[in-house]
Amino acid sequence: MGNAAVISSLKNISSRYRDMLNSIAEEDFQLTPPIGGWSYSEVYSHIFDASLLAMQPMEDCITGTGQERKTAFAVKVILFIGSLPPGKFKVPEKLVSRVKKISKAEAEAFINEFLLRLQKDEAHIGNASDLIKNKHPRLGYLNAVQWLRFIEIHLKHHLKQLKRIEKSF
Repeated sequence: MGNAAVISSLKNISSRYRDMLNSIAEEDFQLTPPIGGWSYSEVYSHIFDASLLAMQPMEDCITGTGQERKTAFAVKVILFIGSLPPGKFKVPEKLVSRVKKISKAEAEAFINEFLLRLQKDEAHIGNASDLIKNKHPRLGYLNAVQWLRFIEIHLKHHLKQLKRIEKSF
């Protein structure tokens, strides 16, 4: 999948998040779902905060800051297939501590900030070296294009979580 297709997909996924956000009542947005776990609010907090955080090493790769490292074969498979392996994943502690209940307005602001950064990076990602990589906490070293693809996969993964929350209400 080319960069333009991934960026288009990210814009479409962000629209799905926005549409879902607009369909949820503010009071429901904050509620812990009957199945337990994170509320809608906490999922939005996590997903867009994590996406914005992931954009920094991607942008570092774009500007040539990073290391020449190999990407693990298993990670290449995940990026090629376009989804995380089945099952639940433990969020790195660094990210768990950042998750909080936010308002719908804050979630909307997160989406807008993400899309603005994506638009800024869109023109430059194709110029990034495939060799320059930065470390992901679980996947190892990724180059700029791989970081972009990871962000797409991660956003799609959490759409499934939001659907589970929706069904539980």
